[in-house]
Amino acid sequence: MAILSDYEEDQQHQQYSSSKKDILAEKEADATAKKPEEEEKQQKENKLVPNKDNGLDMENYSWGQSLQEVTVNVPVPQGTKSSLLLCDIKTNSLKVGLKGQPPVIDGELFKPVKVDDCIWSLEDKKMITILICKRDQSEWWKSLLKGDPEIDTQKAEPEPSKLSDLDPETRSAVEKMMFDQRQKQMGLPTSDEIQKQELLKQFMDQNPNMKFPPGAQFM
Repeated sequence: MAILSDYEEDQQHQQYSSSKKDILAEKEADATAKKPEEEEKQQKENKLVPNKDNGLDMENYSWGQSLQEVTVNVPVPQGTKSSLLLCDIKTNSLKVGLKGQPPVIDGELFKPVKVDDCIWSLEDKKMITILICKRDQSEWWKSLLKGDPEIDTQKAEPEPSKLSDLDPETRSAVEKMMFDQRQKQMGLPTSDEIQKQELLKQFMDQNPNMKFPPGAQFM
């Protein structure tokens, strides 16, 4: 039976401790690397399918949207007069309800709006309808107010007939966004990634004597 000296025992103990620390460090690194992916996956799973108007039906109101506008419908008691209503639309906030009562909607809008182009009306004395004009008319809102449940904007569907009404710049941005959404859903490269691949291929063709690592990409 071999007898280890105190020095050899200390060396073995240090090696074991070092190996254990390395293993723990690797596990922590893996967990740290996976955390953003898991958070992104969780956030995606928490997003809701939009209603037929590309918005959400909330408990006390509903909202929908096109790329240019947001429409909000707030039910009120039958027979309500417009003089009893509160509808305060600001660049970054919205407050709606009956005067003297807690507001139905009160918070910071998801994105800034064009206040001068926003209007509201009382329909049939039972529904407040608000038309909000987006400042940025090339992207979908994930929610009406910041902090509210968010929709999966990749499932929002613009009306094809409306694309022709857009100015060329906005239409181009919308078509690019729609293309990129379809590509992502199919696991294919987006338009920006395709452009980078084409630039890299062109550069490699122009420099045949240069050696490029496998899987080289344009950053």
